[in-house]
Amino acid sequence: MTALKDIVIDWLLSYGQLAVMISIFMNVVISVLGVVPSVFLTAANLAVFGLWPGMAVSFIGEAVGAVVSFVLYRKGFRKAVEWKAMNHPKIKQLLEARGKEAFLLILALRILPFMPSGVVTFVAAVGKASLWLFVLASSIGKIPAILIEGYSVYQLIQWSWEGKLVATIMAVFLLLWCWKKLRTP
Repeated sequence: MTALKDIVIDWLLSYGQLAVMISIFMNVVISVLGVVPSVFLTAANLAVFGLWPGMAVSFIGEAVGAVVSFVLYRKGFRKAVEWKAMNHPKIKQLLEARGKEAFLLILALRILPFMPSGVVTFVAAVGKASLWLFVLASSIGKIPAILIEGYSVYQLIQWSWEGKLVATIMAVFLLLWCWKKLRTP
């Protein structure tokens, strides 16, 4: 992450006042791709813009990225509901959800720290949730997620290499544990 973060920092700094727009555009691309974690961009935003402005730029970028992804996914992937991964109970529930139920599911899934944003956006887009409901629930859910991610990344940037190593090891174990729990019926 450090090398990519440093490249993005150098790039953003070289564009001066366009840096905010470039960062938002990069977040949109990351969101559309759906599988690239945005943590390196959040770290770069914090380094370039500072803690609170960096989190604000990350929030705006992720919110805009989620909307663009939702619209593109809805137009291009409606047929994907036959996909094997769509058989997970929570995913099936979101696919069929409308109104208040869809709002609460999207909100809850956005707040979960290890739920990939691309999966939530994709399932909501091919499901029955409206664009405006998605925008509202997704944006509200992104607020605590960005605060947690931004503050965590900021603290990791401030730590020594030993603290970063311990945090990485803990994160790997937590991810493995979550992956094992999700695979167990």
